[in-house]
Amino acid sequence: MKKILSSLLTVILGLCVPVMATLAAFAAIPATGHPAHTVGVPLLFGLVVNAASLNAITTNFRTIYNEAYALAPTFWEKVAMRTPSTTKTEDYKWLGEFPQMREWFGDKQIKNLEAFDYVIKNKDYESTIKLDRNDIEDDTYGLYTPRIQGAGRAAKVFPDFQIFKLLQAGFTTNCFDGQPFFAAVHAFGKVQFSNKGTKKLNCAGLAAAQASYGAARVAMLSMTDDQGTPLGLTKFVLAVSPTNADTATTLMASERLQDGFPNPYKGTAEAAVVPYLQGDAWFLLAVELPIKPLIYQSRKEPVFLAHVDPASDAVFNRKEFLYGVEARGNFGFGLPQLGYGSDGTVA
Repeated sequence: MKKILSSLLTVILGLCVPVMATLAAFAAIPATGHPAHTVGVPLLFGLVVNAASLNAITTNFRTIYNEAYALAPTFWEKVAMRTPSTTKTEDYKWLGEFPQMREWFGDKQIKNLEAFDYVIKNKDYESTIKLDRNDIEDDTYGLYTPRIQGAGRAAKVFPDFQIFKLLQAGFTTNCFDGQPFFAAVHAFGKVQFSNKGTKKLNCAGLAAAQASYGAARVAMLSMTDDQGTPLGLTKFVLAVSPTNADTATTLMASERLQDGFPNPYKGTAEAAVVPYLQGDAWFLLAVELPIKPLIYQSRKEPVFLAHVDPASDAVFNRKEFLYGVEARGNFGFGLPQLGYGSDGTVA
């Protein structure tokens, strides 16, 4: 009987120790009513919030972020070129000088690029997640895993969203020659050309296909530089919204059009159904050259950051630890000869 009582007394004393420690910690609160340091206060149950636990959580979150970032699929690389940036702005007036070889006789021809002024200014981008201290103390911070995964995926596909948002706005947003990227008339150097259509993408029959995709293909195959030298474009991406998914797939993959006639356009471009595009607009983009139709100017790639200083104002005032992603850069248009867009307003 004495052994049983002794064991019970040991258990009771073991439970009392953390209780007394907690009461002592709260008794040490200054007269202002705010403890100088609450991090590290022992808890009866749950996780102690201290440097070790915060570092472990941050490491775990960073791993989750990196895994989600790595798994997210992207498409922007096929239609845009990444250009590194080292300053606040970058000047792209060099787009007016397309690199072509010519016979050298007499003096070399030096092009005047002062007529072009196309500057892309870097912007700051961010995404922030708040982790409540109570969720650490209650050991329920695992509930934040989907949000961290979402942040990783969002950071990876961020260029996709921005690139195709810009592409959709190409009918009203100017490129380096001062005209909308998709315009009825572009004029510079010795040439004039159009890279804008109005026809809906259509695969009902040969005539309808020729009037939509066929017209775009002819325009792209006929593109030249500013001196009239053919660019020789042959590799294209047909970018469409989900609205035109079936039509684009039929044009690019089916042996026959909807009326049963042979499909002359099968395999002439890669069909890309882009969830960031909307409506009836569709685009034929040349993708074989080092210069692409669109520009992703990268000053700082997305980076995962943690602000978990227990002495920070966010923790003291709102008991919040902050995790997030920061990036810096911007997006713009490349050569208009490398893209054809139809707003799809005409049947």
